[in-house]
Amino acid sequence: MYGGHITDDWDRRCNSTYLLKLIKPEILQQMQLTMTAGFKSPIPEKFDRERYEEYIEKSLPAEIPQMFGLHPNAEIGYLTTQANSLFNYIQQIQGGASSGGDGDGASEIFEKIYKFQDMCPETFQMLDLFARATERPPFIVVCLQECERMNKLLVEIKSSLGDLDAGLKGTLNMTEAMEGLAYAINMNQIPPGW
Repeated sequence: MYGGHITDDWDRRCNSTYLLKLIKPEILQQMQLTMTAGFKSPIPEKFDRERYEEYIEKSLPAEIPQMFGLHPNAEIGYLTTQANSLFNYIQQIQGGASSGGDGDGASEIFEKIYKFQDMCPETFQMLDLFARATERPPFIVVCLQECERMNKLLVEIKSSLGDLDAGLKGTLNMTEAMEGLAYAINMNQIPPGW
């Protein structure tokens, strides 16, 4: 959760600070060091290597950011990623939003196709945009390039949705790309072609 590599001076500085603050000779002395609630270091004279390993495996509390001097919010990103992964696996196992063999899955995919088709805006009229852009400073050039890219994307979205609609209705043969699109729509993911 807090790992990684020391790649620059800031990483080295952070790591050195942790080592200076946490790794002290007192840890190995008779006194017990308390780093956080419920975490006391064992007395070294009473523990050999095997007992230390057993203590680490069984007795240490769960890692929390406060044990490392971090704010409790330090693990929000980690937990969010874990939750998203877990829900993606559950959704994949269940087969997405389809509800089994009762036929509702097809109606749901059709609803999503029609919804996406309705939401797609018209493509930009590039000739009009080029005619209006008499001067072309860098930000206008970038805008025109992005309009061209957006037109390509819109054409791809509209054609792939139309093909998928026809394929599901049986007027076109289903291809691997159509199946991938249907799967991605069903799983609420961005299709690879988009």
